[in-house]
Amino acid sequence: MKLRVVHVITGLPRGGAEMMLYKLVSRIDSTRFESAVISLKEEGPMAERIRALGTSVESLGMRGALGDLGSIVRLRQSLVRHAPHVIQTWLYHADLLGGLAAKLAGSPPVVWGVRMGVLDPRKVRASSIRLAHLCARLSRRLPSRIVCCSRAGRRWHVDLGYDAKRMTLIPNGFDIDEFHPDESARRAVHTELGIADAIALVGLVARFDPHKDHQNFVAAAAELTKTFPDVRFVLVGAGADSTNVALTRLIDAAAMHDRFVLLGLRSDVSRLTAAFDVAVSSSLGEGFSNAIGEAMACGVPCAVTDVGDSAWIVGDTGRVVPPRDPTALAGAIGEVLRLNQEPRRLLGLAARERILDNFELSNVVRRYEEVYLELAGHVRP
Repeated sequence: MKLRVVHVITGLPRGGAEMMLYKLVSRIDSTRFESAVISLKEEGPMAERIRALGTSVESLGMRGALGDLGSIVRLRQSLVRHAPHVIQTWLYHADLLGGLAAKLAGSPPVVWGVRMGVLDPRKVRASSIRLAHLCARLSRRLPSRIVCCSRAGRRWHVDLGYDAKRMTLIPNGFDIDEFHPDESARRAVHTELGIADAIALVGLVARFDPHKDHQNFVAAAAELTKTFPDVRFVLVGAGADSTNVALTRLIDAAAMHDRFVLLGLRSDVSRLTAAFDVAVSSSLGEGFSNAIGEAMACGVPCAVTDVGDSAWIVGDTGRVVPPRDPTALAGAIGEVLRLNQEPRRLLGLAARERILDNFELSNVVRRYEEVYLELAGHVRP
């Protein structure tokens, strides 16, 4: 008998939590586990990718922040129909509603998924912070376990009032077969972009969002070109394209229009990342950055701001600087670019080795499996 795990998530856009859910479902041992996904809101682009794995996906079409009483009723009905041995929820809304609906559906064990790092009231909606406080008060009643993806997030949520005894740290995992060093990709991307092979590419993979602080990256790029005039800067991610007026104004104000390549949302992130000479995270806040781990898996050295778990992820294989300091960020990128080809290659290989040792996807999935098996110990898959 397979152990049935139902995942409840707020929605299915292309984001960090949604991508980790996809990776988990794609790699979980299908001979022992059966997965299903329930999206509280309308489906997003990740829904079809998960369905393509042969996994059931349904949407409850919830409207508003927490929907209404009918949302909980529909979720409870869906859970009863699936009869899960374990429920895994992702993000605050799903944690709350999934925990409540589970109580009405026979009380199978619930694993909350805490994905956020520090919630800064200057950058996060007040409603999200109120919801986090409410979840903190209910953390001793609704979940059997709380999985945090970052050390910083665990510390912050415990300080908020989350039950520390129920918390387990499981970091994000990375597919080392999809993300790997690829010199042919580097050559192909240079050709695609019309950039000579000798010119370095500095990349930022991030949606356009205040947390990602593209302003910091643009200012750092302007500073860096004073000593590295030929470098090109590549932006990848939702909203990071030429139709984004706010972004293009930032770049034009820095007189950097001819130095930036704006690619927007792409499906070939692994190929593009492997083409970078340096990967950058310029964020104001993070939990556990997927973009950093993916770049490291590609053997690309990283320059990152010291937020969330970024310094822990990078270790001694890259450069770490304070947030909101474009001069320091430019200096960190420059340090990597000044390395000769072989030292830079070795630094990138050390970064990949760190991913293999600490954040390889199969090992991360195994840790989720162990949690599910422990909570549903009466089941013999």
